Amino acid sequence: MITLFCALAAYLIGSLSFGILSSRMFGLPDPRSYGSGNPGATNVLRSGRKAAALLTLIGDCGKGLVAVLIARLLASRSGAVEAAISGAAVAVVLGHLYPLYFRFKGGKGVATAFGVLLGLNPWLAVLAAAMFGVVVGVSRYVSLASVVAAITTAIAAPLLLGWGITAGAVIVVAVLVFWRHRGNVRRLIAGTERRLGVGTPGSPAAGGPS
Repeated sequence: MITLFCALAAYLIGSLSFGILSSRMFGLPDPRSYGSGNPGATNVLRSGRKAAALLTLIGDCGKGLVAVLIARLLASRSGAVEAAISGAAVAVVLGHLYPLYFRFKGGKGVATAFGVLLGLNPWLAVLAAAMFGVVVGVSRYVSLASVVAAITTAIAAPLLLGWGITAGAVIVVAVLVFWRHRGNVRRLIAGTERRLGVGTPGSPAAGGPS
C-alpha cells in the first residue's frame, strides 16, 4: 500500500511542469508553442530568459530528488523501502512526461531523471552528468548527450546498485528518456537535428532536444 501511495504522490509531484510555470511567472509564451514544443529547460532557454530556463532546470531536477526522498521517508518503517523508492522514481518521471495538470503534454525527462539519480545514488548522478557534459561540449547536441547519458546510466546501474528492483527502476527511467528522444535520434541520423544555441525563440514547434 505504501508503495502505491508513494508512486501516486510522485506522479503528482512530477506533473508539476516547471517549464510552463516559470514561463508564466516571467510572462513568456507557453514553451509548448515554440522551438521543440517541449516544456524543458533547453526549450525555455530559447525564449531568451536564462533565469526562466535555470528555474525550470532546478525545479524539474528538484522534483525528481524530492519524490525519492519523500518515498524513502514514508517507507522507512514499512519494510518496503526499496519498492517504494523504485516506484516513486519511475512515477515522478512519468509525471513529467505525461503531466496530469497540463493535458499530459510534458517534457523529455532528462532533468527529472537526474534528480531521481541524485536521490538513489549520487555516483550514478555524477556519471550521468559527466557523460552529458562531455557529449554536449564536443557535439553541441543536447539530445545526443541525453541519450548517451541514459544508456550509460542503464549500463552502470546494476554495477553500482546490484541486480535488483532499484537498478530495474533506473533502467526503466533510462528507457523512458530514450523513448522520448526517439524523434531526436531520427533527426541525428538524418543530420537535421539542431545544435545547442541554434534556432530562434519564436520559431514554431519543430521537435528539438528538450
